[in-house]
Amino acid sequence: MSKEVGITVSKNENFSEWYTQVVLKAELADYAPVKGLIVLRPHGYAIWEAIKSSLDEKLKKSGHENGFMPILIPESLLSKEKTHFKGFNPEVFWVTHSGENELGERLALRPTSETLVNSLYSKWIKSWRDLPLKINFWNSALRAEIKATKPFLRTSEYLWQEGHTVHSTEEEAEQEVMDILEIYKKTIEEELAIPLITGKKSENEKFVGAVYTNTMEAIMPDGKGLQMGTSHFLGQNFAKPFEVKFLDKNNVENYGWQTSWGVSWRLIGAMIMVHGDDRGLVMPPKVASIQVVIVPIYYSGDDRKDIIAKADEAQKRLQEKKIRVRVDKRDELTPGFKFNEWEMKGIPLRIEIGPKDLAKNKVVLVRRDTQKKTDLQFDKIDTVVASTLDEIQKNLFDNAKKILKEKTTEVDDYEDFKTQLEKGMFLKAPWCGNQKCEEKIKNETGADIRVIPFNSENTESKCVICKSSSEVIVIFGRGY
Repeated sequence: MSKEVGITVSKNENFSEWYTQVVLKAELADYAPVKGLIVLRPHGYAIWEAIKSSLDEKLKKSGHENGFMPILIPESLLSKEKTHFKGFNPEVFWVTHSGENELGERLALRPTSETLVNSLYSKWIKSWRDLPLKINFWNSALRAEIKATKPFLRTSEYLWQEGHTVHSTEEEAEQEVMDILEIYKKTIEEELAIPLITGKKSENEKFVGAVYTNTMEAIMPDGKGLQMGTSHFLGQNFAKPFEVKFLDKNNVENYGWQTSWGVSWRLIGAMIMVHGDDRGLVMPPKVASIQVVIVPIYYSGDDRKDIIAKADEAQKRLQEKKIRVRVDKRDELTPGFKFNEWEMKGIPLRIEIGPKDLAKNKVVLVRRDTQKKTDLQFDKIDTVVASTLDEIQKNLFDNAKKILKEKTTEVDDYEDFKTQLEKGMFLKAPWCGNQKCEEKIKNETGADIRVIPFNSENTESKCVICKSSSEVIVIFGRGY
């Protein structure tokens, strides 16, 4: 593979350019003709499908159903919850014309669906028998990210899922918020192999219109935080303006208690950044559409038939173990080109079968994460490949945990805070709970409160800014 085809910058030296090259050269996505939009290519979409399939199964098991919402929202509807509208209005794309005719009312391209959903829930819900109502929507959303766009991380349109639920009691709704966060965490840690810090957002950083927001935060290798997903307790903030009410068992009318939550293809961006290397993408086996690629190696037509037959046999045995495998039979490409191409695309495990391997009834295994090569007797291929994929999955998560540990430090002095922040760190620091201190840090350093970890109450330390008694230990950092 030529230098121009491969990654031309080091991850450690130019992280931003490295990331963009991996996205494009691993054929995950490409730029669309409209600024701020990207096209998801089949290799990238397959990863999204794996995430979607896993989450969809978990959500359905927990009693959620899928629905679909249109993309256009009338301005009068979007503005019905005032705080919500004020928070989203700067990011909204507006449709003002139909053909040459100006519309009587502007239509928003959906930035999120709380207002649209609630206008319908107010019609669908009448009695306690209709609750809980738990619907999930797989769709796209549009928010005006024009200036600082980055594939998967900040784009004007993105794929996501957004759940919207209504409950008869406050306690049940708050339990839903926690249950969803746990579903997200399990998926991200066990399948994408990215460790998370879970907790709450501060009042300044919570979802507009929510009572509070629970969040999952990850750190990237460049030291910036990435919000991986959120789960919001909406209380009755939307139920009241939209008249989402129900008659309880005593025939008394009550407002519903609500939640909303979502993750997006931002998870793919996190996977690229956390696991990728200077050769390209590295995919955790559990989300790889191709877990194993078999590359037959032959130098004459005489060898080809027998080696291809052996590769097909290996594929069949692995497929019987539910392993996702492909045989690369492209004669127009050299084995070396194929090796580099599949490494660029992050396929977890490669199997090589050449004339000498065939003669000895063995194959060569090559791990994408460590580049380690191992000779393997053919009759052990199914069991060893399965266990090796498990080892790769675990190794990627362990390496990511090391990044999180190495890039997290405790500070209680503001000057030390600023010094450590420049090194690209998550900073565990005491905070008094005053928004003025939070805003001072953000204005002076560009860092915000990424997450207030659960059970992080603290009254013994002094606030890193004002030196008043702290309320909690929070995680500060710069983010995407």
